[in-house]
Amino acid sequence: MEARARPPHLLPLLLLLCGECARVCGCNETRMLERLPVCGKAFADMMHKVDVWKWCNLSEFIVYYESFTNCTEVETNIVGCYWPNPLAQGFITGIHRQFFANCTVDRPHWEDPPDEVLIPLIAVPVLLTVAMAGLVVWRSKRTDQLL
Repeated sequence: MEARARPPHLLPLLLLLCGECARVCGCNETRMLERLPVCGKAFADMMHKVDVWKWCNLSEFIVYYESFTNCTEVETNIVGCYWPNPLAQGFITGIHRQFFANCTVDRPHWEDPPDEVLIPLIAVPVLLTVAMAGLVVWRSKRTDQLL
């Protein structure tokens, strides 16, 4: 569909709806940074419905987070920018710091066992493998004597 075939007062709307703004006017980073806080405020309002102690449980607010992500993508695309981009990611990171700074992943800290334990755990299987291989070779040389 060619934009010239439409009435001139609909041209900006058509460009916006067709996603052609990026090709026509480029990314308006200033406008994007003005629009993204709307998404942040909506997310904050939704997150305040969730108990603070549940903020680290993704299943408690996944719908709100999806809405926030979609909002940032739409607002970024409206001003002709691609999503994600470094500025949008910086904004999203700021929201993460605001709501999820106290969330930690409780992962066990793995470390090697002491040498007194590690050496036997390595040496015993190696020695057993050598002994079994030697036993098989020794036994295979004696098969003619047993028959």
